[in-house]
Amino acid sequence: MNPPAPQLAPTPQIAPTPQLEANPQLAAHGHGAVAEWRRSPERGSQAMLRVMAWLSMRLGRRGGRLFLYLIGVYFFLFAPKARRTMRDYLRRALGREPDAADRFRNIMAFATTIHDRVYLLAERFELFDVSVQGGPLMRQLIDRGEGAILMGAHMGSFEMLRWIGEKHAGPGLVMTMYEDNAVKMNAVLAALAPRHPPEIIALGRIDAMLRIRARLEERAMVGMLADRSLADESVLPVSFLGATAYFPTGPMRAAAMLGRRVVFMLGLYRGGNRYHVVFEPLADFSTTPQGQRQAAIEAAITRYAALLEQYCRSDPYNWFNFFDFWRSPAAVEARAVPRPLRPTERPQPQPPRG
Repeated sequence: MNPPAPQLAPTPQIAPTPQLEANPQLAAHGHGAVAEWRRSPERGSQAMLRVMAWLSMRLGRRGGRLFLYLIGVYFFLFAPKARRTMRDYLRRALGREPDAADRFRNIMAFATTIHDRVYLLAERFELFDVSVQGGPLMRQLIDRGEGAILMGAHMGSFEMLRWIGEKHAGPGLVMTMYEDNAVKMNAVLAALAPRHPPEIIALGRIDAMLRIRARLEERAMVGMLADRSLADESVLPVSFLGATAYFPTGPMRAAAMLGRRVVFMLGLYRGGNRYHVVFEPLADFSTTPQGQRQAAIEAAITRYAALLEQYCRSDPYNWFNFFDFWRSPAAVEARAVPRPLRPTERPQPQPPRG
């Protein structure tokens, strides 16, 4: 089960610097490969998303949550691949073999954050009890009038940025999002008609990077996620939860080229209506010399992975990457390349997609 629009996409593609290309630590995906997380198309038409949003607003958060258990049971029973990858992750994060209750709890945390997204987008902030860690850091950035990048992950609720924007005066918050997800987000917004719709920059368009730069110069906070890569994006192997994972270099490379401070941000769900928002200093590229950019990018990615691991252990059921996160780029590419046909074989017709 994939959420209506659970992930913001990786940053727009930027040509790699010569230093990064020359570094043997960095691996690049083949252009013919397809990223693991993009193999399963998201479920839910735009019309269905509108209906779900409408029902959630009419039933209220408590009434709407009754449907979450039905969704959770369905996912638990009929998503075997997700269950396998969930078990692998939980084994690493918990330090023990997860049982069925652990896996179901992970599913319900996921379903809850997707449901709560409706109310956050509709500006129903009074429904939530939110604690903040690292508030002075954000206040400092806002008071200085510095545009910065808030870098999160597919963990907890990144829509908690909406709550932060409501509680802290500032020049604005911008969410970057893969274009397909932006279309689906707009379907939800059309049903909710919030007074102050979120500003979304759809990635994959030629002007995306220019728009991000312009908003940063206007002192806005720009949110992006940095834990998933596209197939043709370079990655850095980093130790994560006891094994090597491959984190995309694109988000940090973009932040370095823009010369901005980067803040690690998560909105962790902690049961009921409680969320805990975390801000941690991650990197400051505003004074990084050109010759030191490579080392700074790699150090920032390593710290990002370490912070992510820390919160995976403290709040393990908030992890929503339901695919093999530790699969190497070579394995993904090999899986994507079709076996050549033997002389006696004929191409098989493919079922229509959609």
